[in-house]
Amino acid sequence: MKAAVYDHNGGPEVFRIEDVARPTCKPSEVLIKVHTVSIEGGDLISRESVSPATPAHIVGYQCAGEVVEVGAEVTNRKLGQLVVCIVMSGSHAEYVAAPAAMTWVLPSGMNVDVASTVPVAFSTANECLFAVGKLQRDHSVLIHAGSGALGLALIQLAKRAGATVFSTSSDDSKLERLKGYGVDVAINNVREDFVQVIKSHTDGRGVDLVVDSIGGKNLPRSVDSLKYAGRVISVGESGRDREGFNPLTLWANRTSLHGVAMPRVYQVEYERCHAVVASLLEEVSRGEFKVEIDRIFPLSEVVAAYEYILSRKAFGRVLLHP
Repeated sequence: MKAAVYDHNGGPEVFRIEDVARPTCKPSEVLIKVHTVSIEGGDLISRESVSPATPAHIVGYQCAGEVVEVGAEVTNRKLGQLVVCIVMSGSHAEYVAAPAAMTWVLPSGMNVDVASTVPVAFSTANECLFAVGKLQRDHSVLIHAGSGALGLALIQLAKRAGATVFSTSSDDSKLERLKGYGVDVAINNVREDFVQVIKSHTDGRGVDLVVDSIGGKNLPRSVDSLKYAGRVISVGESGRDREGFNPLTLWANRTSLHGVAMPRVYQVEYERCHAVVASLLEEVSRGEFKVEIDRIFPLSEVVAAYEYILSRKAFGRVLLHP
């Protein structure tokens, strides 16, 4: 099969397309003929800084396609089903072997491209806002990097819950588009101080919740934007700087900082998380939430796809078609 592989960390240029052996389907797995790869934020981090587990490593957390082989121990999947899966690696290829437990059958008639983007972004958003963030109707929330796939999922879930939504981006045209997804106050975080903007819209109090996928030097400023006893959820480091965080900043206003990493959550709370994704897939398929697909590249153009993502031009998710 064709796959996008690399042997060492670096920029998008480390990718190359190679013919590699099709993965073996273990008893607890299904083999999926990949129709669509959703490039996730974690895929970028893995390529940049996580040492490849093997030569000709195939990166990738999420994809969707057709079940073409079912492991001997699997009883709830069958040949020909369209599924979306989360895997630890291997999505950037024509075939992937996935644990059956980490697959979801697509609702009838659901578009495969759309489905390929849902589990990671929407389950992470749900976890940040509700399971950890305790967001309620009439609360206020700041969502950083609103034009990314996670940001768009966060905005829509928060708005449906009845929250007032603030969101940041460095691009004015993206900020205008975000208003159509439910953003009440759009903030250009290059030209504006988001803490000052939030304080001015909340009579100096701040927001109940911040979801920060940028990290680094942005994180202390997120804390500064909180009201008394507010929460920051740290869920990424797209800013790529790892400036230290001083916990003393939490003391004066009784604020709190929480982390969310979904692989660990799935390990500990599998049943709940799997059911949440199944429900979210149904809701997306019914049109209750919108998935924004910015561009689709052929797998052979994986370098261009990653370069496009790093250019920060995308609004929503970028996909690959093997």
